[in-house]
Amino acid sequence: MAPPPSASLPLQQRLIQLAQTLQFAWFVGYVISLSTFLHSNISHLTLLFCIARYSLSYITFNYYSGWARFSYRTAFVSAAVTYGIVVYKAFRARSRGGAKAQGSPLALASDENVQYLAMALVWLFSPQYPLAMLPFGIYSVFHVATYTRTNLIPTLQPAQSVAPAAGASPSAKATTKPNATADTIGKFVKEYYDASMGLVAILEILLWGRLLLSAITFQRGSWILITIYTAFLRARFAQSSFVQGQFKQLEARVDSLVGAQSTPPVARQVWETVKTSARTFHDVTDVGKYVGGAPAQKKAS
Repeated sequence: MAPPPSASLPLQQRLIQLAQTLQFAWFVGYVISLSTFLHSNISHLTLLFCIARYSLSYITFNYYSGWARFSYRTAFVSAAVTYGIVVYKAFRARSRGGAKAQGSPLALASDENVQYLAMALVWLFSPQYPLAMLPFGIYSVFHVATYTRTNLIPTLQPAQSVAPAAGASPSAKATTKPNATADTIGKFVKEYYDASMGLVAILEILLWGRLLLSAITFQRGSWILITIYTAFLRARFAQSSFVQGQFKQLEARVDSLVGAQSTPPVARQVWETVKTSARTFHDVTDVGKYVGGAPAQKKAS
């Protein structure tokens, strides 16, 4: 990520220099994604009001109104632009590094940014599944917060140097006064990041269940969607410790439920069949076994 503009420049020049970076376009994409997924429009100035307005659209069954459809589609356009910029930056960085090959299609597909870019495009051209917006929205919150702390605040409020106290050692150096707003944002990100990524994993698992219900009832395009999304979720399971953790918790909870004495034997048998099928699917779709490579690196995201 490019460093913030020099504090010695005037404010106007610092803003111009900041706006000319790819990170600024990346930031704008996340801001648009965050605001539109909450069913906001130009008059919705606060995040809380946008959440209330979007919830109201469900309560009043207006989620297919003109503004609702516009907000839904714009959210995924913004998400696609955002992840497209990240993928482009990675591609350009490898090119500048003198790499002769940009990687195999399998290596490209294993990039989580490519995966989310692909899913943003899939949701953009698919029937509405509002639950699909929530993971992108949560990611947007943390990316916007991080960008604000590391780029916007140093640009608008450059760090101030504090001279050594009177009587201090001649070798004492000036210190930098921390920015209270930046510190607050940093604490927020540090405190809530893990819990929020766990929530993202839960939402992604719930979304698969929602697609399964659509497939069972033969809704338009549902079988194609669940096939694509199953591949996406399988990749997330291989790469994300949060997704693995939520699946383990889900298995433990269902085991506890079906293990009760009042549970019919048929229910236990069905659950064991589901677990066996899931493990078989996991083993069959382990790409590392077929390409002879190392297992996919697990990421805490």
